[in-house]
Amino acid sequence: MVSKRIRFEVFKRGGFKCQYCGRTPPEVILEIDHVIPKAAGGQENINNYITACFDCNRGKGSVKLESVPASLQDNIAQLKERRRQLKAYNKFLRELQEETEEAIEQVNRVFNKYFQDYQLSDSFRNNTLKRFLSHLPGAKLCEAMDNACSQFINMGTNGWISRRAIQYFCGICWNWIKDPDSRHW
Repeated sequence: MVSKRIRFEVFKRGGFKCQYCGRTPPEVILEIDHVIPKAAGGQENINNYITACFDCNRGKGSVKLESVPASLQDNIAQLKERRRQLKAYNKFLRELQEETEEAIEQVNRVFNKYFQDYQLSDSFRNNTLKRFLSHLPGAKLCEAMDNACSQFINMGTNGWISRRAIQYFCGICWNWIKDPDSRHW
């Protein structure tokens, strides 16, 4: 006896339609059929079950299927393709995250070249720099940080001056975002 949960999973996998004739409820009553009949040594497991209507299941009887119905093969192929695409998408996201983190670290190194005793805050790195990176390449952010810091380095290297340099950096980036023609790249 197949459990209700397994029966439902097989029906769901089959799109709630007979894999032989394609009919669906309420036109037909669906049942679970064995791809390889029990009489031919078929196992009692979800991989050996298929959705069939009452008429097709009774008509087939214990005849062994020579091949899996095309719709089930299509479902398997689609699931494999989805899995392949999901793996590729996750890999792309990881690579993008690594590139973002590297660009943020490069901007931080430029800042530290001028203000060795100060660090960009985690909030600034994770929010502001990521937002800028969604509009500008990392090299442009490094250029903006270099320009901003060089404007203030002659005033000293205290916390107030470093904050002014960061504000100036943000202004440069926002101007480039608002006016793409001013970027000159």
